[in-house]
Amino acid sequence: VQLQASGGGLVQAGGSLRLSCAASGRTFSGYVLGWFRQAPGEEREFVASITWSGGKTYYADSVKGRFTISRDNAKNTVFLQMNSLKPEDTAVYYCAADRHQYSILATSPHYWGQGTLVTVSS
Repeated sequence: VQLQASGGGLVQAGGSLRLSCAASGRTFSGYVLGWFRQAPGEEREFVASITWSGGKTYYADSVKGRFTISRDNAKNTVFLQMNSLKPEDTAVYYCAADRHQYSILATSPHYWGQGTLVTVSS
């Protein structure tokens, strides 16, 4: 099972990036997909999650109103649209999957992807 994240890069404050995470090796039907991030010297933290149907999303308070999570189940892919980026959003972003929302919110998902680096310059 692989979760392959992409789309990171260097952007100026106020700019936008769109991260993608493609799952392979199995279907994630029924799974909750999430995004997390880890800044240098900090613990990994929850950013956003979305249920299989897409009907329920959760966001960390720090990104509400700026980030939007979505998914394309036909392509086994989850996205994170990041707008109005701030220097404090700089981190390695990880995607993850679990059958249970509480595992995602507890930053303990069953499947982790590799990270993609987002750097926001001031």
